[in-house]
Parts: sequence; structure tokens; C-alpha cells
Amino acid sequence: MDADHVTALLQTRARAGESVTYSEILNALGYAFSRPKMRALCALLEHVDAGERGAGRPELAVLVVRQSDRLPGQGWWVAEAARGSTYRGQWEGPEAAAWVGQRQAEVFAAWR
Repeated sequence: MDADHVTALLQTRARAGESVTYSEILNALGYAFSRPKMRALCALLEHVDAGERGAGRPELAVLVVRQSDRLPGQGWWVAEAARGSTYRGQWEGPEAAAWVGQRQAEVFAAWR
């Protein structure tokens, strides 16, 4: 997987005001969904977000969501907490959806 390709895919989604599922992004990269590929993607998303932070832009990984509830996976929440996020609620449900929606809106605004 190529970080520049993933960054470009996510920037395109950000410009369109859209999230993307883990499966959709893996398919766009030419991979079938598997747990090992998803873990590799998650590790790559940390690299992508570091580049976005370095460029003074909002992080893009918040756009990558589960198909089931349109929320990021556990790894994203853990990384958020490690970076000092002020969010302290559950990682699922309406409160989490509202928090993610706010973060995604920041990304969309930055890329429009």
C-alpha cells in the first residue's frame, strides 16, 4: 500500500464531502477485504494523518469508517485518545456519531 495513493483517495473523498468504508478503500487500492489488509491500512492511516498534521490540515483517517455504523474502528479511537482527544464517551452510538460528524465536517470544510 502506498501512503501517497491513500492520501489522494482520502483527499478526493474530503472534497466530495464523503466518508469511505474500510472495504471501499481497500478495493480502490486493488485489495479484497481481509483482517491483515485492514490492519495494514490502519497503520498506513497513522502515517497519512501525521503528514496531514505536519501540513497543518485536519486528519483524514476520520473519513474511513465501518460499513455497519459509519464510524471509525477501534484503532482510530485509541489513536485519538493517545493524541489527547477531549472526547470521553462510548465509541459507538449517537454521541460517538456526533463527535465523528464534527471531525468529518472540519475535514470537509478544509478541502472544499
